[in-house]
Amino acid sequence: MMSNELNLRKIIHVDMDAFFASVEQRDHPEWRGKPLAVGHDSTRGVVATASYEARKYGVHSAMSIQVAKRQCPDLIIAPGRYEVYREVSASIHRIFHDYTDLVEPISLDEAFLDVTHNKKNMDLAVDIAKEIKQRIHEETGLTASAGVSYNKFLAKIASDYRKPDGLFVIHPDRALDFIATLPVEDFWGVGSKTAERMHSLGIYNGAQLRSISLGYLLHTFGKAGRAFYDFARGIDERPVVSERIRKSVGCEHTFSQDICLKSAVIIELYHVTLELVERLQSSQFRGHTLTLKVKYGDFTTISRSITQAKVLRTKDDILPLAKKLMSRVDYDANHPIRLIGLAVVNPHAGEYREKDRWIELDIDF
Repeated sequence: MMSNELNLRKIIHVDMDAFFASVEQRDHPEWRGKPLAVGHDSTRGVVATASYEARKYGVHSAMSIQVAKRQCPDLIIAPGRYEVYREVSASIHRIFHDYTDLVEPISLDEAFLDVTHNKKNMDLAVDIAKEIKQRIHEETGLTASAGVSYNKFLAKIASDYRKPDGLFVIHPDRALDFIATLPVEDFWGVGSKTAERMHSLGIYNGAQLRSISLGYLLHTFGKAGRAFYDFARGIDERPVVSERIRKSVGCEHTFSQDICLKSAVIIELYHVTLELVERLQSSQFRGHTLTLKVKYGDFTTISRSITQAKVLRTKDDILPLAKKLMSRVDYDANHPIRLIGLAVVNPHAGEYREKDRWIELDIDF
């Protein structure tokens, strides 16, 4: 059993099921039950979300649209309607706030809720999760999966456990046994490269991870080693934070064809700068550091940053710095550029609060 249950939090993680694709199938009855992907249907387009029917063919988020169509010849490609998705997301978050104001949005389609002390005075978090799922379905026509536990790490895992339209509880009494059999790939912060590293060390599940000393994990994985050590023991002290300081505003353009001519790069840098300025003005974000992101045709990525004393707001503030950063980037016909992104970071403390994000736009060059 974990430490004193009376002091444990009640955390729910709600994750919409194939959110963008489900909205499209809701609004287009003729697409229901058919494989569908949301994305820009071009040579450089990528899948934003795939319906569960499409996932049976191996189609998944971040996959090239062209690859997805080869794997599923009958795949329906729906262009994203992000204003609609934002409206639906806002409706779902209004439901969350009927139960608690401790809501931490992770993206449009998922959030953490701390319902330890809730507005309905309900004793069981699982009952709150059931009500929320039911109301989401009744009010939006969509399904959500929910995970319930005493911390964010376990609630997140639980929400994935019985998708779609699932509900799973990881009780404190059963947490350590559950974690023991959990593949390390399912641990928060373990990507493909970290998983490969763990496998090379003979670590395949939570029990094996739990047997490794903190010192060895810190030596091998750096600061992340502490999180892995704690997660293997069912420990996650991170609170649900209802608002976050936004650390950056950025945008990036992916080109329909790789570019290598300096003139083309400067033109694209100009367009990305204008997009960034517009987003800075609409968000009223204030930052001093400009970061350039470049992704090459072979998908390797580099970044360069520069900091100024003044706030970066306008095209005249940003474009000269962007050109300066780009002058430090090597590219040619053998190493062309696939994507350019710019972001302003380093906000003033206590100012604009929102989720950090890069916004990727597929455009035709």
